[in-house]
Amino acid sequence: MAETSRQIPERIPVNLIVNGNRRTLDLAPWTTLLDALRDHLDLTGTKKGCDHGQCGACTVLVDGRRVNSCLTLAVMKDGAEVTTIEGLGRDGALHPLQQAFIDHDAFQCGYCTPGQICSAAGLLAEGHAKSTDDIRELMSGNLCRCGGYPNIVAAIQQAMAQS
Repeated sequence: MAETSRQIPERIPVNLIVNGNRRTLDLAPWTTLLDALRDHLDLTGTKKGCDHGQCGACTVLVDGRRVNSCLTLAVMKDGAEVTTIEGLGRDGALHPLQQAFIDHDAFQCGYCTPGQICSAAGLLAEGHAKSTDDIRELMSGNLCRCGGYPNIVAAIQQAMAQS
């Protein structure tokens, strides 16, 4: 039996729609979506926390669903629509969740805030949260080392009431 060898390409073109803009990136196959956003598109709002999918700081929306971008290879999302914290607001106005986080002082150091807000946007779109306990459970993948959870929940409740 002849042995076949496969060459791993050094770079692969990846097409993404990021915050409404079509982008083609030439990436190494092992580039995470997080690194593509931060290092190749200069969208640094999405944070690199644990790099293991445990903290949620890297949460973005991919085709409207919450995704830990540190665990997702960019090539896996070729053709997808990606929304980061920078793309949530429209026409210079804050997204209702961004405003609610300000209204409820739902951040202290702010490091987790982009991931919290993107995750909350996904939570609202899913429509499963009916109570405070539901919000806490459905946001449990997003950690806040400062302990801002009560204010985060209040901000999400405000945005839920407005939608």
